[in-house]
Parts: sequence; structure tokens; C-alpha cells
Amino acid sequence: MIGGGAGDPVEMIGHWGAVIMIGMGLVYVLVLLLISRRPPRIERPRHGGSSRAKDILVVILMPCLNEAGVIGASVGRLLDIPDDRLRVLVIDDGSDDGTADVVRAIPDPRVSVMRRVPPRARLGKGEALNDALDHVRATWGGDPGTDVVVGVVDADGRLESQAIDEARRAFRNRRIGAVQFGVRINNRFSSLLARMQDMEFVIFTEVFQRGRRHLHSVGMGGNAQFARLDALSALGDKPWTKSLTEDFDLGVRLNGTRWVNDFRPTAAVHQQGVTSLRRLLRQRTRWFQGNIQSLNLLGRAAREQRGLARADTTWQILTPYVLLAASLLMASFAITVLIVVSKAVLGHSQTWWWLLSAYLLAFGPGVVFGLLYWRIERSEGLGPLKALAYAHVFVLYGLLPALFGWRALLREITGRTGWAKTAREAEDPVGAAAPAGPTAPAPGAACPEAAPDPQGIRIRPALARVDRPSPSAPAIPPMPQRPPRPPVPREHEVAA
Repeated sequence: MIGGGAGDPVEMIGHWGAVIMIGMGLVYVLVLLLISRRPPRIERPRHGGSSRAKDILVVILMPCLNEAGVIGASVGRLLDIPDDRLRVLVIDDGSDDGTADVVRAIPDPRVSVMRRVPPRARLGKGEALNDALDHVRATWGGDPGTDVVVGVVDADGRLESQAIDEARRAFRNRRIGAVQFGVRINNRFSSLLARMQDMEFVIFTEVFQRGRRHLHSVGMGGNAQFARLDALSALGDKPWTKSLTEDFDLGVRLNGTRWVNDFRPTAAVHQQGVTSLRRLLRQRTRWFQGNIQSLNLLGRAAREQRGLARADTTWQILTPYVLLAASLLMASFAITVLIVVSKAVLGHSQTWWWLLSAYLLAFGPGVVFGLLYWRIERSEGLGPLKALAYAHVFVLYGLLPALFGWRALLREITGRTGWAKTAREAEDPVGAAAPAGPTAPAPGAACPEAAPDPQGIRIRPALARVDRPSPSAPAIPPMPQRPPRPPVPREHEVAA
């Protein structure tokens, strides 16, 4: 710290505050790193503890806003999975670029389109998912002989083919209420910025999500999250909130139910990374602002969670405020370095040993993270020296939340919650390939990135429609044990 003498109380408070903050952060990361290296043990209930995987129906929700450039390839990859217990519901949230037409042109009866039209459209991802969940309950939720699992995949998401089977294996355990898979960046080879995002997601899942499996505090991400329909219903009719990070809110509240959140590193979804600093700033400011808004979950976590899960969830909720405080520490350190260098240039003698300790504190964890990343990416040609270089760049990349955080705080203070949609790059049409094989994940948001209705006005129902595929499409064997129901018309109105 700068300013004041050795006995200055302000300097002492700042000094010990910095020591405590750095110490707690390092200990937290070290503990999660150690426990993440061993597999967790999830208890199975003694009675009625398992479901047969073949009885589990998986319904994938894909919220979209003007995603005609990528939606065909993403849906096509899902439908490449030969699974008659898989359904895909695309939520067209008021697109004006022909997104729904792209999906309707796919001749597979397992996919349908739910069109949200104004004034209900573009009210936020959480609202779109809640409307779709009403349709899921009405269409598939009435059969007591079938377990329904709801997945959320972004419009640019390419889910690895084994993920559906991995989800079914996880949900055979009746204690599991939600499962999060990994997230990888599919354009990580073409951009250093995209590479850093991929490394960020891998480290988050390899250290934090794996570690939190032992603490029963696994979080949900906006892409490749799966939840049991019963677990979502335990949160009420509208389990997703209007928060800018509705995925984080969902994970915290699910952790307070009688079910367990789990993370599976055996599959991942591949999505586009942001290749522009300007777009990254916009995206991450939204994430940070959503995390700031999650402060109202503190009381719920204290009431509904226990032991280490409650402690870790509290830490997660307070993390954005810790990062804001840490940014002041980083600014103080940068000023100190400038003063020392200036004095050295002016001829004053200086001691430099502290630079070594500062380097070890700043870059030591990054080198460990780089080693973990190299172990995963070496099969893709990443060498150890390049991974070491990436580790150092990753530490500098990790300074960006200081910029995101203060911008997010300013937006929250001024009541600004509207968001322009993050632009995507057009991809190949249906059937485009994504990297295969197990990988690692992260939380993150997806379209639609519109703000919730600031007036809180209730919109009358019958403003969303579900389009069914052409009846000429090849038939799929009927699901067993399903009670007969009247045929659903091609234009089905969904009351929200």
C-alpha cells in the first residue's frame, strides 16, 4: 500500500486486508484443486433409488433470437443422434431473420418450434425457458411411467453425441436433480481471445466444478445444463428467474432442494467463442451484472443449504464483490510498481526481491492451470512450452474482470439492464461437425440477451405457438406407457 508511515492505521488495515484476501483466495483454489483430483461419492437412496435409463425422455430446449446462421447446424447435430427418446424444442423468441423457417425445414418429427411473438417475445432467456417448460409439462409431463429430463443448449451449441446417454446414466440415480456438462470453445484454434475463453472454461470445470461435486455446490451454466422435470417443478411454475444470469440463480436454488446437482466431465457442448474485445466486454459485463444481482440469494442459501455447500455457495454469491475489492488491490500494486521504477530511473537505490514473490503469487496458480489445460489439449497438438506461454497470457486475461466489474456495477446502480444480442458468426448448415470426445465446461449465457420487462406487466396468454413438423416426415416408434391423448395441431397455442 502507498501513503502513510509504518504506524498509519489506514495502511495497516489495507495491508492486512490485502493479506487476508490473497490468502483466502489461494487457500480456496488449493482446496478445490486437491479435492477435484478424486472422484466424488454420491449416496444412493435405499428405496426406489434408481430409474431405468430407457425410461428417461430427454427434451432439449434451444432458446433463439435471430440465429438463422447457426441453428440449423446445432439442431442437425442433435438429430444425428439415433435416439427415439430425444426431443428438441426450439424457442424462437421473436426472431425476424427466418430462424423458425430454418428449423421447420428439417424433416424430423423429433424437432418442433415454439414461436414467441410480441408483446411476450424478447423479455429475457429465463422467460422464454419458463414458457417452453409449460409446454413440456403439458406434452410430456403427464405420464407417471416416464421420467422427463429437460436440457438447455444454446443456439450455437454442438452437444457431443455421448452427452444424452451420459445424462441418462446420471439421472438413473434418483438423488440427482440436475447435471452440468462441460463447455468448450470450438473456434479456439483461430483466435488467441477464443483460446483464453476455452482455457477459462476448462479451468473452471476441471478445478471448481469438479471440486464442488464434493461440496454439493455444483453450479449450472447456461449451456449444456440438464435438470429433472420434478426438480424444476420443485422451484415453482417458473424455475428460471429474470436475472441476467438465470443459470447461476437456478443452480443455487436447485442446491437447496432435496436433489443433488452433479457435474459430469465425460461430455461437453462446443460453442463459439467471442473474437472481439468489444463483444467480450458486452457479454462479460452482463454476466458480472447478473452475479451482482444474485446477492438476494444469500438468505435462501443460508436457509436451505447446509455445511460446506452453504459456505461455498455464499462464497460464489459474494465473488463479484471480492473481485471488485481485488481490483483496487491490483491498482495499488500497479501504482507501487510505477513509483519504484520511477525512483530507480532517477537514481535511487531500490530492492527488487519483492518482485519475485509478487510473480509467484500472480503467476504460480496460472502455471498450475496451464499444466491442467495442457493435459487436456495435448491430444490436439498443444505443446508444453506453448501451454506455459498461454498460462502467462491467461493471468493477464484474468485481469479483465476488473474492467467488466466496475462497468457492471455502474449499470446496476443506474438501473440499466437492457442488452444487445451478442453477434455470432455464420456456420455450416445441418450436419456440421464439432470436435468429439469428452472435455471440460463453464457457466455462460446465451441468447436471447434481451432485458426483462421493466414495468412487470402481465401479458395475456396465447401469444406463443408451437409448430409441428410436416406429417409426411418419417414416423418414430411411439413411447411406451404413454396414455392416449388428443392429436396436437400443427399450430399449437401455448398459454404462458
